[in-house]
Amino acid sequence: MDFLEILKAILFGIVEGITEWLPISSTGHMILLENFVSFSGLSEGFFSMFEVVIQLGAIMAVVVLFWNRIFPFTAKKGRGYKTSGLLSYVDKNIMNMWFKIVAACLPAVVFVVLGLDEICEEYLYNYVAVALALIVFGVAFIWIENVNKEKKAKITELSQLGYQTALFIGLFQLIAAIFPGTSRSGATILGALLIGVSRTVAAEFTFFLAIPVMFGASLLKLLKFGFDFTATEAAVLIVGMITAFLVSVLVIRFLMDYIKKHDFKVFGWYRIVLGAVVLGYYFLQ
Repeated sequence: MDFLEILKAILFGIVEGITEWLPISSTGHMILLENFVSFSGLSEGFFSMFEVVIQLGAIMAVVVLFWNRIFPFTAKKGRGYKTSGLLSYVDKNIMNMWFKIVAACLPAVVFVVLGLDEICEEYLYNYVAVALALIVFGVAFIWIENVNKEKKAKITELSQLGYQTALFIGLFQLIAAIFPGTSRSGATILGALLIGVSRTVAAEFTFFLAIPVMFGASLLKLLKFGFDFTATEAAVLIVGMITAFLVSVLVIRFLMDYIKKHDFKVFGWYRIVLGAVVLGYYFLQ
């Protein structure tokens, strides 16, 4: 087993854990990091699978931190629908939230079924596309926060989200699928803010929406790559996911505390600066 490759996996896990939840684009950072720190001696197509499946570690942080908010089955009476078995009640509010998440996922499902994700990956996963998406959406965050500065959020609870709102947010998620560097969390939060959703609700819905999206994307990548891993590849993948999980727990907690008192403009400025640096590096090569 190559110790250097394990260290690289830890680095990628740290980057994934930080950038998956902050609206600064995990895919964009992973693409950029690969240009400076790349794996060696691994199977062809491994990194393409790795950069998606490593997100399972990040999404498990959401499952652990928000378990009581996302698991609908309970033994307590008066929480919703009666079923059978040990956990004999279903919390209707949580189930309604999951139905809305399914609605928000529909645009992404259609996008993948049509094979458009592979076309975008082939032609748009490059320096220039990532840099431009970083800058454009950085400007968008600053602009929307300035516009909303004096406005009061219309939706301040997850239960207030309607199906149309959920579908609208799901459509914004597609922007991140098309343009690497956009940020899935950034695009969905941006779409939510546009229609009057509070920052806290926008962030929470984005976290929950990521669960089926990331599990589905990871499963597809694993099936496409296969399960014939070498010992080093298996170790790299496992270490990357564990690192992403641990870092994600810290980052999610930080973000939920941060947005209670601050807006997203700092992330907008970060995106603009990083995008400019990336463009500068690309044109100087």
